[in-house]
Amino acid sequence: MTDRTETPLVAGVELGGTKVVCLLASGPGDIREHVRIPTTTPEVTLAGIAAVLERWRSGPGFAALGVASFGPLELDDRSPRFGQIIATPKPGWTGCALTALGEGLAVPLAIDTDVNGAALAEGRWGAARGLRSYAYVTVGTGIGVGSIVDGRSVRGLGHSEAGHLRVGRLKGDDWPGVCPYHGDCVEGLASGPAVAARAGRPGDALDPDDPAWTMVVHALGGLLHNLVLTTAPERILIGGGVADGQGWLFPRLRAALVDSLAGYATADRIAADLEAFVQPPGLGALAGPLGAIALAHKALSEGPLSRR
Repeated sequence: MTDRTETPLVAGVELGGTKVVCLLASGPGDIREHVRIPTTTPEVTLAGIAAVLERWRSGPGFAALGVASFGPLELDDRSPRFGQIIATPKPGWTGCALTALGEGLAVPLAIDTDVNGAALAEGRWGAARGLRSYAYVTVGTGIGVGSIVDGRSVRGLGHSEAGHLRVGRLKGDDWPGVCPYHGDCVEGLASGPAVAARAGRPGDALDPDDPAWTMVVHALGGLLHNLVLTTAPERILIGGGVADGQGWLFPRLRAALVDSLAGYATADRIAADLEAFVQPPGLGALAGPLGAIALAHKALSEGPLSRR
């Protein structure tokens, strides 16, 4: 069986803070075209995306559109602002309506956060296949968490922003953190900019025994602890620029999680298969772009405007 012969061709747009990735694909085994566009102003960026989508619509065509974007996003389907980027620190983008990308295409549309999209892609094609509840953590310029519970991304008053959870600090560590909103939340302590600010060099220039990593492991271990005890994932996948290529980091994170849980609740089940419970994503760098494709398939299966 192949994606090309049995799965509809769909379009996906992964809208990131520095670049946009547009895919025309049915899945990871059938990517027909891969287009990158710089993220500049909303007007220029959305016009560039629209031109790509119109070319595809007029050419091979596609059955649905998925948009996976940086946020925060308004994803409450009762809100007149559904599909807008809200209160983002990225200049000029607050209030940008991503629903405009679907106008005139006459195909189902789904919109979600970039990290939720990546999580759904991992569930469809990657390291979370066969699981109903799991989490995808990306550790890079920021820290994002896509939490999937019973097959759906967590949604309520807003969407999950677990990368901004506060965690316990190591004794004697009073470094303020770099998050402009919360200072020493997980993102403020363990993101790429946090590592560089604390150590004076980016993470990929640090030795594994650099003291800065001790703080990173502690903060991320606290995040994993909180995820286990809130959304009850069956597996946690960790990707992003800080984690990529740092294979030594995973054993330390697993140990930190076990130590933090201290035998509580499902700790024994987690410890019994720890390498499987905390692992890298199966789709690697394609998890994000394929997240938009997974959203498009979700839109196709759930109706003319999939808002979940």
